Amino acid sequence: MPHLLETVRQHAADVLARIAEQEVVPAAPLPEPASLSVQGAGLQAALDEFAARWEPVLSASAGPRYLGFVTGGVTPAALAGDWLTSTWDQNAFSSLDGAGQHLERETIGWLRSLFGLSDRQHGTFVSGATMSNTVGLAIAREWLGEQRGVSPAEHGAGSLGAVRVLSGAAHSSVPKGLSMLGLGRRAMVSVPTRPGREAVDLPALEHALAEGEADGPCIVVANAGTVNTVDFDDLRGIAALRERYPFWLHVDAAFGAFAALSPDHAHLVDGLDLADSICVDLHKWLNVPYDSAVQFTRRPDLQTSVFQNAAAYLGPLGDTPDMAHLTPENSRRLRALATWFTLRAYGRDGHREITERCIGCARALGDAVDGIPGLRLLAPVRLNVVCFTLADDPTAERLTALTEQMADEAFLTPTVLDGVPALRAAFSNWQTTETDTGRVAAALQAALHKL
Repeated sequence: MPHLLETVRQHAADVLARIAEQEVVPAAPLPEPASLSVQGAGLQAALDEFAARWEPVLSASAGPRYLGFVTGGVTPAALAGDWLTSTWDQNAFSSLDGAGQHLERETIGWLRSLFGLSDRQHGTFVSGATMSNTVGLAIAREWLGEQRGVSPAEHGAGSLGAVRVLSGAAHSSVPKGLSMLGLGRRAMVSVPTRPGREAVDLPALEHALAEGEADGPCIVVANAGTVNTVDFDDLRGIAALRERYPFWLHVDAAFGAFAALSPDHAHLVDGLDLADSICVDLHKWLNVPYDSAVQFTRRPDLQTSVFQNAAAYLGPLGDTPDMAHLTPENSRRLRALATWFTLRAYGRDGHREITERCIGCARALGDAVDGIPGLRLLAPVRLNVVCFTLADDPTAERLTALTEQMADEAFLTPTVLDGVPALRAAFSNWQTTETDTGRVAAALQAALHKL
C-alpha cells in the first residue's frame, strides 16, 4: 500500500506541476469505450491506462485560466483534506459513531464566522448549490404548511394548495428544486428587476406580495450574487417587507457570500443573516474539491420534520439531530474535512486574499475587454464575473467560434443577458493572477482576429 500510494502521489504531483500550462480544454478526441476485463490489471496498470487514455482529454478545470461555471480549484490543504477523507472513509451521519459529526459542526461554526452569520443559523454540508437551494426550499415548504395547519412532509405537497415563489433573477437550480419538491416549476413568479440590473425591484416585489396577499404566505428567493453579473438584491430591504407580508426568505448566496470576506464589498451581503435559509457553494470560491456546499437555516426543527429518518439503528432526534435527519442523504462522506483543512491552514486572511485577488483579476479583464475593439461589456464588473459580448453581430454561433479559438488558453461559458448572447468569465481559482488575466485578454484579442 505505501508503494502504491507513493506512485499515485508522484503522478498527482506531476499533474499539478503542469496543469497551469496545459491546454485548458484539450482538442483531443474522446477515447472509445473499453470492455471490462475478466482479470484485474492491478493499480499500476490502471493508472497507466488512465494516464494514456483519459488524462489527455480532461480539462484543466483546477487550473488558473478555467473561468467557466464559477469553478474554484483545490488549495493544497483542501487536497490533503480530501485525500484523508477517503483514507478514513467516514460516513458522518450518526452519533453512534459521532466524531465525524462533531468535526462537521466545528467546521460549520467556522463558516458561520467567515460569512458573518449568527449562531441562530444552523448549517449542514450538502453536495452543491442545487442541493443547498433544494434543502432550503424544502424547509420553506414545511414552513408554508405550518402557516396553513398542515405538514407537507406528512401529507404531501398537494396539501398546501397553490404556492407562489417570488424572485427577480433566480438561478436555474431553484425551479429544478421546486420540481423535485412537488411544488412545480410554474410556482415560480418572476418579479421585475431594476432597470439595467439583475437585482429585484423592491417596489415591484412589494406589489407582488400585496397582490397575492389573499393567497396566504409565500416564498421569496433573493440573490446574493446573480450568475451573469453578480448582482445583489437589497437583502435588508427585502427582509423588512416581512413586517407587512408573511413570507419565507431564502437567499441564494452560492458564491456571493464570499463578498463578506472583503471589507470593500461586505456591504453587498448586508442583511444575509436575516434570511430564513441560505445557500453557499464551497467548491466555488472556497476552493475545496467537488462536491461540497453548505446550507443554513433558522428553523432546524422544520428541517428535521422534512428529512428525519426513522430506523432502529439510528439515534433519536433529540436536541442535536444526527446528520441523517437533516439532508436527503443518509450515506454522506465526511466532506467537511477538506473545508476544515483549508480554513485551518489559511484562515480568514488567506481566503480574503484569494477573494480580493479574484475580484482584482475580474476588474482587470473587464478593463481589457472595454479596451478591445470588437468587444463590449454588458454590465459593470461588480465582483468576480465579467459579462461581455461581441460589439457587432453577437450571435451564439460567433461567440462559440470565439471560445473555440481560445480553448487551449482559457475556458469561458456562454450566457444570455437581456436577450443578448454573451460570454462569462468567472474568477474563483486560488491560483489565478494578473498574469493569467493578461493571457486571457491576449487570447481574446487573438481569437477575434480569426473570426
